[in-house]
Amino acid sequence: MSTTALTAARRAADLAALADGQRLDVLVIGGGITGTGIALDAATRGLRVALVEKHDLAFGTSRWSSKLVHGGLRYLATGNVGIARRSAVERGILMTRNAPHLVRAMPQLVPLLPSMGRVSRALVRTGFLAGDGLRRLAGTPASTLPRSRRIDAHRAAELSPTVRREGLDGAFLAYDGQLIDDARLVTAVARTAAQHGARILTRVAASRATGTSATLTDVLTGESFEVTARAVINAAGVWAGDLDPSIRLRPSRGTHLVFDAAAFGNPVAALTVPIPGELNRFVFAMPEQLGRVYLGLTDEDAPGPVPDVPEPTPQEVRFLLDTVNTALDTALTEADVHGAYAGLRPLIDTGEGRTADISREHAVTESESGVISIIGGKLTEYRYMAEDVLDRAVELRGLTAGECRTRNLPLVGAPANPVSTLRARVELPGSLVARYGAEAHNVVATATCDRPVDPVVDGIDVTRAEFEYAVTHEGALTVDDILDRRTRIGLVAEDRQRAAAAAAEILASVS
Repeated sequence: MSTTALTAARRAADLAALADGQRLDVLVIGGGITGTGIALDAATRGLRVALVEKHDLAFGTSRWSSKLVHGGLRYLATGNVGIARRSAVERGILMTRNAPHLVRAMPQLVPLLPSMGRVSRALVRTGFLAGDGLRRLAGTPASTLPRSRRIDAHRAAELSPTVRREGLDGAFLAYDGQLIDDARLVTAVARTAAQHGARILTRVAASRATGTSATLTDVLTGESFEVTARAVINAAGVWAGDLDPSIRLRPSRGTHLVFDAAAFGNPVAALTVPIPGELNRFVFAMPEQLGRVYLGLTDEDAPGPVPDVPEPTPQEVRFLLDTVNTALDTALTEADVHGAYAGLRPLIDTGEGRTADISREHAVTESESGVISIIGGKLTEYRYMAEDVLDRAVELRGLTAGECRTRNLPLVGAPANPVSTLRARVELPGSLVARYGAEAHNVVATATCDRPVDPVVDGIDVTRAEFEYAVTHEGALTVDDILDRRTRIGLVAEDRQRAAAAAAEILASVS
């Protein structure tokens, strides 16, 4: 079994092996949650697999989500029972088997204010009860995800201190899955794939892909070579059409705003606010790591060329503020916003309707040249999507592969993963344990930097050892990789500026 460490030296060796003509069973193009999930599934089936990503792990949509592992309640409300049930099943797998260290139960609070009529209240309560049924159907215990209930106004204000008090008639409280960080999940999946023998290569672009080959270009050196594989899988998300022009996607932009948690009174629960005029859409103010609250989510058409980094629009910022302010005692303004981000959902183009109403189902397609693509879908179902596309590839290409093993496979950092755990001789910060799980001791014990458990800068609970681990174990090659994807410091420009020097120092010392 291979080491989990993604290092510059390992990248160079893996690139050299491919350039020397090593034949692959599967080449995966795209280093987001779907691509890394496919690489892990393929490797654990005994297939020879390489993944290439032209930027960095989780560079695209996979780092711009709400950090939620949805149980599918919204899809149940729209009559899409299949995706709702699958979402609940996959959420349970992540929370109890694959990544219990990265996914926690998040309380969601819907305040019962005078603006919320009797019909809306009945719909929300019925939906939460249906969500409880989905949880039971999926086999997720109440000890992992508590059942929903109604609470009084006093308890609601304890969980969400800035909720509007006037006319508050208590709240509905339900639970869903919350990731400590979506990009950390991608990194964990990628490293687990490497643990099982996959070659994980960032800063490597793929072009001229066919069903059995592609041209790979090392972005760092400009050198190119051909690689052959029995199956080439396109998991490039919103960029999938670049590899297969027959694919028709309709990207939808989802925007979030970043606040200091103090602006919301340091909440414990996610404040869930109905969007006026909508029956089944909400915005969420979710407590997050680094003392932040993320407020989202929009669902807007994003036609035209796909940018590397999407930008929120002023209209979306205003919409989110106006909506959340309907449930707050004191209105928030743009001055309270410390950062913002937007991601593009790779929705399948149905040719009609609002993006908010387009199905989140995925599809597996094959191009005329033989490239197998997986499009659509959602983060919660990444494991199921990987299984689906691998089953299709095995069938189409006659690959000799074992059964899918990922349903019960603990990721790196999960307590049951067999990676040896070193024991650090210092007490570990709780924030470090929350991000690394059973690996937290390794992060400190393997550090060679000075003052490994000190914060990288005052007021940010990321340690110097975490910056080093990003480079020595998690494939970070640049300061941006460290600040924007291995940690989420970069979401706030001021924090990024303050932490950049420490990231550059540690990158230089261990590269």
